[in-house]
Amino acid sequence: MKNKLVFPSGFLWGSATSAHQVEGGTNNQWTQWERDNAERLADEAKTKWQPWQQEQFTEMFERENYISGQACDHYNRYEQDFDLAKQLGQNAHRFSIEWSRIEPEEGKFDEKEIEHYRKVLLALRERGIKPFVTLWHWTEPVWFNEQGGWTNKKSQAYFVRFVEKVVGEYKDLVKFWILVNEPNVGLGYGYYLGAQPPAKKNLINFLRAYFNMLNAYKKSYVKIHEMDEKAKVGFAHSHYLYKVDFFKPLDGLISRAVTFFSNYFPRSVVGYQDFIGCNYYQEIFLSWKKKDAADVSDLGWRFYPEGIYRVLMNLKKYNLPIYITENGLADAKDEKRKEFIVEHLKWMHKAIEEGADVRGYFHWSLLDNFEFPEVRGFWPRFGLVEVDFKTQERKIRPSALEYATICKEHAVEVHPVK
Repeated sequence: MKNKLVFPSGFLWGSATSAHQVEGGTNNQWTQWERDNAERLADEAKTKWQPWQQEQFTEMFERENYISGQACDHYNRYEQDFDLAKQLGQNAHRFSIEWSRIEPEEGKFDEKEIEHYRKVLLALRERGIKPFVTLWHWTEPVWFNEQGGWTNKKSQAYFVRFVEKVVGEYKDLVKFWILVNEPNVGLGYGYYLGAQPPAKKNLINFLRAYFNMLNAYKKSYVKIHEMDEKAKVGFAHSHYLYKVDFFKPLDGLISRAVTFFSNYFPRSVVGYQDFIGCNYYQEIFLSWKKKDAADVSDLGWRFYPEGIYRVLMNLKKYNLPIYITENGLADAKDEKRKEFIVEHLKWMHKAIEEGADVRGYFHWSLLDNFEFPEVRGFWPRFGLVEVDFKTQERKIRPSALEYATICKEHAVEVHPVK
């Protein structure tokens, strides 16, 4: 016997993308880095991934997999893609505005690109889809990176100037602004682990970049509210649950240390956010654990739907509206996505029943795309809509139809939570 779980009135159902991952034709700090590192990444795939992954996804050994190029050509096909989102019953959409398009040269704004994104926003409005706009989803103009990126103290002023320009142009069309996406992850991979642009491995530079972004966030929050009192401003934070071995005390210490640091950004912006953006994907084992293909995504991420409930109950303490800004999995065969969505929504509903003020859910992603972090490229398939990257043909996956039913009925049928 299944239960029908009904969600609150006004709940937002959507999906998410980011500019560099779907638009194609971008020219930012990733563009040249991808070309310079594609062959290395293809070669490293021979030892990085498990045999079952290498057998199924042979494109990981190809140089072209690691160059975003035209991606999904969403820049030219956004109306078609938004038609699909509407067809699937979605009433909200999260996307990012590409900074390098708006300000390709320092202090010089491209009016043609400003008009392009106005058309994008109007296309969403015409379809009854509410936009959630991200302003930093790991990409920056080349000139910004050449000046030291986020390690340069001037980065704060540069970002605030960009924010002021964009909000000034679109405040009539946008209520929800996500200033930055996963700052811990984006900056960590770029400035500490060196796995993606700007490919630095320096703790001091990482900390400098981190605190510059933190200050830029706060200043941008204040600036937006000076311009639009009704605006809702926040950021999207990556939440993980760390699984520890009871018999390994060091695991517990590491877990507490990692959790403390990963939550430093949210603690530091208390009073500077109007909502909480929660990205949740997986549970992480601190001690090595063998993963079978049966219980993980194509990327080897372990399913743990109950984790979203635990995360949301922890976020209650902030007394703010919460939006699930990303939640999804790589599943090229579309064998696990339906269950993944239903189970996560079941546990999310339980959190709502117990007082978590969750107001929306954005599945990652609307489209198959060029996947971050570490430049995994095109082989991981996260889309509700399948994309043939050679022909740009779109095809709605069966799991997307299940999600569409949930969106349209404002409810999900599940087996009871035990």
